[in-house]
Amino acid sequence: MTALLQIEDVTAGYTSDIDILRGVSVTVPPGSIRGLIGLNGAGKSTVMKTACGFLTPRRGRVRFDGEEITGIATHRLLRRGISLIPQESSLFPHLSVEDNLRLPLRAARRAGLSSDDALERTLERFPEIHGKLRADAGSLSGGQQKMVEFAKAHMLRPRLCLIDEPSIGLSPKIAGEVFGWIRQFADEGMAILLVDHNIRKVIELSDHTYVLTLGEITAEGPRSQFEGDMHEQVREWLGLNF
Repeated sequence: MTALLQIEDVTAGYTSDIDILRGVSVTVPPGSIRGLIGLNGAGKSTVMKTACGFLTPRRGRVRFDGEEITGIATHRLLRRGISLIPQESSLFPHLSVEDNLRLPLRAARRAGLSSDDALERTLERFPEIHGKLRADAGSLSGGQQKMVEFAKAHMLRPRLCLIDEPSIGLSPKIAGEVFGWIRQFADEGMAILLVDHNIRKVIELSDHTYVLTLGEITAEGPRSQFEGDMHEQVREWLGLNF
């Protein structure tokens, strides 16, 4: 299948003398969910930052829909149809929920996206937000803020959504809802690159999973490769006992 996102042999880091990623290659086809798992410090979030333009690799390149986007600023990638749901909140706490939802559309300036139409469509997907539109985003609970993060991404109708640790800090019930939203995004045709500490859930959701160890892809495969003996495989690859 033709790739929508291609991360090709990327080496990257935050200082000139330390490489966090060393020759990482990840492919995300249209409409697929690709998972990225690894221990803390393996470089998962660095992959995300490289894909969305926050970090320019020292070597290698990033392609989106066949065009090189290596190092292109994040706001320009929004206009191409790439959204990021970061691990930390990206909401403006003293702005209303509605303003937070509409703000990305102003930044993206994508043709054919009406703010009112996008809001109506997003509220159909996330009806619980309807009664919170006038509230300051900072007044919401952690789970409600995470819902607004997903709704904000949904407003843009992205072709690719990069989702970094969406369930961290959430109760099991809310985390289950979050994983449901990810499945719905994929069902709507979005391609997704997913990072989460819940390894089992990442493997369950993903069509194909990459294992990242100390900045290198050490294993990868389709969901079927992980089924049955997932416990033993992941424990061996990551050195985990769970």
